[in-house]
Amino acid sequence: MNRNKTFGVIGVCGANGNLIARILKERGCNVIGTDLSFKKDCRFANALEDYDMDVFYGKTPEAFFKKSDYIIPPASLSKDSELFKKIDKPILELYDVIEMIQPEKPVFGITGTNGKTTSTTLLKKIAYDNGIKPCEHNLEGMQGNAEFIPILQSRLDGDVAILEVGTFGIPGTVGRVVKNTSMSAGLITNITPDHLNDLGSFMDYASVKAEFIKEIGDGTLIVNGHDPTIMGLLRELDFKGKLITFGVDELPDSVGMKECVCGNEIAVKEIISGCGYYFCKCGLTTPQVDYIATNVDLKNRTFDLHTPTEKLSVKMGIDGLHNVYNVTGVIIAAHEFLDLPYDKILQSIATFTGVGGRMEEVGEVNGKDIFVDYAHNPAGVETVLKEFKKLFGDFTTVITVSSESGYPGDLDIFNSVLKFSKFIVPASTASQKIATEKLRENPKLNDRIFFNYVGNFEKTSTLGASEEEVKEGIKKALNLDCKMVIAIGEAATKFKSIIFEL
Repeated sequence: MNRNKTFGVIGVCGANGNLIARILKERGCNVIGTDLSFKKDCRFANALEDYDMDVFYGKTPEAFFKKSDYIIPPASLSKDSELFKKIDKPILELYDVIEMIQPEKPVFGITGTNGKTTSTTLLKKIAYDNGIKPCEHNLEGMQGNAEFIPILQSRLDGDVAILEVGTFGIPGTVGRVVKNTSMSAGLITNITPDHLNDLGSFMDYASVKAEFIKEIGDGTLIVNGHDPTIMGLLRELDFKGKLITFGVDELPDSVGMKECVCGNEIAVKEIISGCGYYFCKCGLTTPQVDYIATNVDLKNRTFDLHTPTEKLSVKMGIDGLHNVYNVTGVIIAAHEFLDLPYDKILQSIATFTGVGGRMEEVGEVNGKDIFVDYAHNPAGVETVLKEFKKLFGDFTTVITVSSESGYPGDLDIFNSVLKFSKFIVPASTASQKIATEKLRENPKLNDRIFFNYVGNFEKTSTLGASEEEVKEGIKKALNLDCKMVIAIGEAATKFKSIIFEL
């Protein structure tokens, strides 16, 4: 890479272009940028503020091409476009940049169906608290757990890379992230049904998550040993690296059926959804885990953690049995990957108050406490509502979800809401349709399900309701005889400012 040359990046208001421009600038390169968006409309303009580079907003002038020695266009730019035809300098593609610039730092990944964001955010907090700087993509409003964002993020300045790794329901995504970041270690939180509309079956989805195991190779994996899917995939793939397992010693409170990697259906005595004690006739059974949480006190947010060498007393700043799993996995990651002593880790754990939109208490309206939670797949919704029920008793649930598994996922979500909630307010189009079916089948549910049918919002991924539908749903919930309201789904968290207006 010649630092005396000037790299012209087209599309700096897009995620990839923005990250590439910053990566090159941090390597001491001369960088100029351009984008057809004006600065006021550029979603990621703030991420460029601390970088001394010229950016042409609103147009791509001739001066941009004249000053550039190399041009880096976005992958979305058609080779038949007028802008592409103007390029008269050597072109560098996205993969050229990925190959040319390596992460040059330890890389840790966190994947799973639920708990990724909480675990990633907590592990980063522990790093920051102990003088270790993780690289950050700083793309406002972007979760950034899939496509090329984690790959490029790992190449930004930092002592370590701690990456959330998702799928978007696309085979190859997870494997590509692990391979192109030279990831040496990772954490798998759980694997429960999701993205079934995109991938067809649960095992098709699980095989996408299995890419994480394949590409880690002989590295280190920290896994939830209470999840039969994870343990089954490790056996099927004959994982040869360092394996560390964890679990929670609690009495199961339900039995759920889950497909085993061998094809059989197995009964899981569930501690949280999809995880607990299991045995399959193929020989897959709950292992004796390396780290086990015991004496869980959810009210006081405490538990004991038995490590291979000692017993720790853990105080959490967040609620829920699912977070005992999340916190346990992160403690192991901080000790093994960040090489930190337990006492330093536990100090950070105690002061971590969670991620916005995860069991988040937003405010009080007319004497009613209102929470939002991002849960958007069946296992996530069931787990969160089960924990709310244990902690708080009765509540009204406003559903803003549209499942990425389509109707079956929407139905499973509605059934979980029906199981744990006193009252239900369907705000998303998908949940309203199911509510109509439920009321037709069982008119007695009229005293629990309340909504004004809207039903014309076109979902985008898991965004299942409009701002107006969320607002009307919460207003309806506030009129019901229950002192707690929980709005679940991406729309609930995105439009939570509605609660301040109310």
